[in-house]
Amino acid sequence: MSSPPVIHDTFTINRSYPAVPERVFAAFAQADKKRRWFAESDSHVVEAFEQEFRVGGSEYLEYRYKPGSPFAGVVVKSEGRFQDILDNRRVVTASLMTLGGKRISASLVTLELSSTAEGTDLTCTFQGAFFEGADGPKIRVMGWRHLLEKLANAIG
Repeated sequence: MSSPPVIHDTFTINRSYPAVPERVFAAFAQADKKRRWFAESDSHVVEAFEQEFRVGGSEYLEYRYKPGSPFAGVVVKSEGRFQDILDNRRVVTASLMTLGGKRISASLVTLELSSTAEGTDLTCTFQGAFFEGADGPKIRVMGWRHLLEKLANAIG
């Protein structure tokens, strides 16, 4: 039985927020703020969220899908390391994700913030390798769009 080929994908999402870059950056840098928009959801229960926000620091998220979900009871883990941080301008994270104990992807995510007259423009560039042979890239784009919408609500 052969394993599915690795699927490589890169996408970019651009968003604008009516808040200064310092406020948007704080939503990434402060663990309590990031947990609210990045980790918490109506579809799952967060079992662990840890963040050491510094270059070389780690980020860990573990959650279990709730009953009624297509993945009810399944545990998802995301383990990342901050590769680069430039205050109020950039965050780069390399991560590995598992679903039910099976490695499904490795990624590099670059978040760039720039000041505008209206607030902040954010560019999210995702580069990933998907191991499960499914529609991982499509789901990940939807996931990041959803997260960046939750970020908008979090920073008001």
